[in-house]
Amino acid sequence: MSIPTDRKMPSSGRAVEDLSFYRAEPVSFVRRGSRLHGRRADAWERIADKYVIEPERERTDTSVAEGFVLDLETVYGRKAPLIVEIGSGLGEAMAHAAGENPDKDFLAVEVYRPGVAALMVRVENRELTNVRAVQANAPEALDIMLPEGSAQEVWIFFSDPWHKIRHHKRRLIKESFLPKIERVLVPGGILRLATDWSNYAEQMREIFDASESFENLHPGNLVGEDSNLTKVRRLGLEGEEQDAAFTDELGGWAPRFEGRTLTSFEGKALKAGRLVFDLAYRKN
Repeated sequence: MSIPTDRKMPSSGRAVEDLSFYRAEPVSFVRRGSRLHGRRADAWERIADKYVIEPERERTDTSVAEGFVLDLETVYGRKAPLIVEIGSGLGEAMAHAAGENPDKDFLAVEVYRPGVAALMVRVENRELTNVRAVQANAPEALDIMLPEGSAQEVWIFFSDPWHKIRHHKRRLIKESFLPKIERVLVPGGILRLATDWSNYAEQMREIFDASESFENLHPGNLVGEDSNLTKVRRLGLEGEEQDAAFTDELGGWAPRFEGRTLTSFEGKALKAGRLVFDLAYRKN
């Protein structure tokens, strides 16, 4: 295996001895503890076999082996519109949406096992039958596991913004990620995004507005004085120096997606004084 010329040779971890562990692109997550306790462990024991998809793996416990493709009708026991949430966190948004939309199927793609287990607690408590989850790296799940044109909607809410400029390459939403989303969405399918960091919001907007494959559903919306971006820059709400002359002249922000329940994460962001940016795009 060759190392891309713009990447350093690995200096730690298993890739030092075996380059098959080396990833061509930096991942958008860091490893965390995977042990389960209490209700999460109990729920996992009872229902994970039924609701958690265990793909064939390559090397890591978040990888998806080439050739592993879901048969969605078999997985859900029916044919219904599919909504995929990338980075489901503790499962609050998905469990709420699944309960409100029993006619739709939901798939959570999450790298952290405790997060998947927290979703299982909610699935069990609400007696949901239209939710499945997989512990997997999102790019691999989109490239390999999901059939082409299988999702009506893809949701990505509050993915890690990786604040430092040198870490922006780790952000999930970047140009190389667009074809993966485009592949799994049906024609006319919807992508919904949300973040509480303005710099990441601008990056998302720039990337998708420039793409010929996606159409902004709210062009020119929430512009100027109505834009959260204007407010953040003028008031210095994210710790940056205030820019009293700044005005967001582009807009294009979506109204808050009413299908997204207020999660504990979003609540903490709002309590800390951060503003939330929503974006919505349709696949052409």
